[in-house]
Amino acid sequence: MIGALATLLSCQLAGEVLARALHLPVPGPVIGMVLLFAALLLRRQEAPPALAATADALLTNLGLLFVPAGVGVVLYLPLLARDWAPLSLAVLVGTLAAIAVTGRLAQWLLRRR
Repeated sequence: MIGALATLLSCQLAGEVLARALHLPVPGPVIGMVLLFAALLLRRQEAPPALAATADALLTNLGLLFVPAGVGVVLYLPLLARDWAPLSLAVLVGTLAAIAVTGRLAQWLLRRR
């Protein structure tokens, strides 16, 4: 489990370093996730059992990771109240774009089959 956590954190660190070094507009953990995904694809095997078990354990406790986000919302409540319209529009447009891209990707993947 320690090795799997080290792997996950190393990917996150690599993503953070890349994001900052290349001035990318994507968060480092997202880049790290893509790096981990690419590494697992290159293996052409299932994920190592320790990595899968660690990921399952983290996903089981995923709700705890939303606590800092909730604290941030409460902390910035006056700002959110002031700028509610553009934030609502951004959330709506982002959600619709994500649904559209997911649908198109699913159609493309199903056609390839």
